[in-house]
Amino acid sequence: MFLKKNRRKKNGREFTYYNIVENRRCSGGKVVQRQVLYLGELNSSQLDAWRKTIEVFDQDAAATTQLALFEQDRLPEVPDDTHLEIRLCDLQLRRPRQWGACWIALHHWDLLQLDAFFGPRLGASRKGTRWLSVLKTLVCYRLIDPGSEWRLHREWFDKSAMGDLLGEDFSIAAKDKLYDCHDKLLEHKNPLFTHLQARWKDLFGARFEVLLYDLTSTYFESDPRDPDSGDKRRFGYSRDKRSDCVQVVIALIVTPEGFPLGYEVLAGNTADNTTLEGFLEKIEAQYGKAERIWVMDRGIPTEEVLARMRASDPPVRYLVGTPKGRLTKLEGSFTEKPWEKVRDQVEVKLIRVSPGEKGGGDGKTSPDVGDTNGREETGANDELYILARSGGRVGKERAMRKRRLKRLWTRLAEIKAMKKLSHDECLMKLGAAKKEAGRAWHLVKIERAPKEAPATSLTYTLRKDRLRAARRREGHYLLRSNLDATTSNASELWRYYIQLVEIEEAFKNLKGDLSVRPIHHQRIDRVEAHIFISFVAYCVQVTMRQRLRAHAPGLTPRELLSKFASIQMIDVHLPTTDGRELVMSRYTQPDRDQKLLLDHLRLELPPQPPPKIAASSNPDL
Repeated sequence: MFLKKNRRKKNGREFTYYNIVENRRCSGGKVVQRQVLYLGELNSSQLDAWRKTIEVFDQDAAATTQLALFEQDRLPEVPDDTHLEIRLCDLQLRRPRQWGACWIALHHWDLLQLDAFFGPRLGASRKGTRWLSVLKTLVCYRLIDPGSEWRLHREWFDKSAMGDLLGEDFSIAAKDKLYDCHDKLLEHKNPLFTHLQARWKDLFGARFEVLLYDLTSTYFESDPRDPDSGDKRRFGYSRDKRSDCVQVVIALIVTPEGFPLGYEVLAGNTADNTTLEGFLEKIEAQYGKAERIWVMDRGIPTEEVLARMRASDPPVRYLVGTPKGRLTKLEGSFTEKPWEKVRDQVEVKLIRVSPGEKGGGDGKTSPDVGDTNGREETGANDELYILARSGGRVGKERAMRKRRLKRLWTRLAEIKAMKKLSHDECLMKLGAAKKEAGRAWHLVKIERAPKEAPATSLTYTLRKDRLRAARRREGHYLLRSNLDATTSNASELWRYYIQLVEIEEAFKNLKGDLSVRPIHHQRIDRVEAHIFISFVAYCVQVTMRQRLRAHAPGLTPRELLSKFASIQMIDVHLPTTDGRELVMSRYTQPDRDQKLLLDHLRLELPPQPPPKIAASSNPDL
């Protein structure tokens, strides 16, 4: 392919035109020229631009050469070995692979400066393996298309452009290296979250005064392990309704924006109310003592832990959900307080109570319940109780209660109709019905038959007084806090509490979007390393989400990755007349939507990779 000069005389003047032509070999050995592009008249600068050379790397000679588009009557001082004739008729497109999502994931990895963090900690092996590249591959795989390490080795790496973006070959996806990388990670967990906290402050001005704390579990479809071996996979309360499987418990702390500050992997039989005290010490040791507000769901703190939080110096502030049973003692105190509207169908009211002296249930305000308008002195150990009423929850709770009560009533009728049922069998069936009915069981008065009487003598009636009380409390829930009553109000505390949805979103992303399970590892240390990699991927994802909130609101990280996944990379193989191949790896150009998204996110695509010259891979050419 070369520049061809054409001269034409008209009206006594000579005009010069240029076009790009290529030689095509026809049958009989005849060579003809085919015009590729007509350029017209060119001035000197334009002509120089078309003569601009393309720098390529000759893999065989391991040296840089210059190949040029040239004129048919080129200058004689240009040596012949700088020219390369290409057989366009034999052009081939090979190995299409996903490029755009990998590039987006690595861009946000770079925003967190994770190379600077992991680089000194994950040096190259004696054989030259760059463990940092292996970790990047594992994290991007978890973020883009999660699966097992075996699938990454067998399929995903070849179908992605991770090797091109990292400048690595397939060796970093060898299965042994993927597993060995897991063994090098756990010791860096605490320093990583300290590093990330600083980065999120710099990038987004993140604040860490409010901390959301909760727990979840993930199960394993495997045999139980020997508890004496230190393995954390145990049977316990399963939030995934898989009590037949061993599990581990994951405790997590995040900010209201979703930024995680730390997590721990605990034994599967760990009770929720035994975890908080250790996490308080962990956060204070890692980040120092500060004025933080711990927001938790009910069941996590015990009364002893809350008392120690109030008695510490300075006091550790908390806001925690509280069982409705405590509302019975405080109902009279709340009656005299006005409702404050905080949202459509949501109202709140607040009282202050001294610990150990709860309000009476006689409808009158107990002397220990104070006003919260700042006129009274607030005790150091006083607590605030916030009663919230949600119109949206009324219908949901009523439907759930009706469904369970109806199912219980039907089941009691079935048990009563069993004529040949013994007394012990009747008790067993009643116990099973009680477990299934839950709170609806207390709405029915059941009188069991004497031991010698048949099950048909079983009687049951509806407790209408309890049903009226349950209906009266539908849509209500109770919160408690030790924040200062003079500076906090009910609506502010309620807004703190509903931010717990962020930690539920984090668990949802870990289990769904990032597929933290199924976990295929057998060793518990690699199980924890797998969870660590999932959390690093979550940190990249939450960074992505925060940038989208600022520049492309309404778009989720998963949608962003899906949009850019259509940008593919492909290898263009151009055979030359001397038996070699010019190989150009090129990513496809973004479409209109992708260009708009790049503009909103203030991103620029990197330059295309340089071409390479290699020996022909097709011996027939």
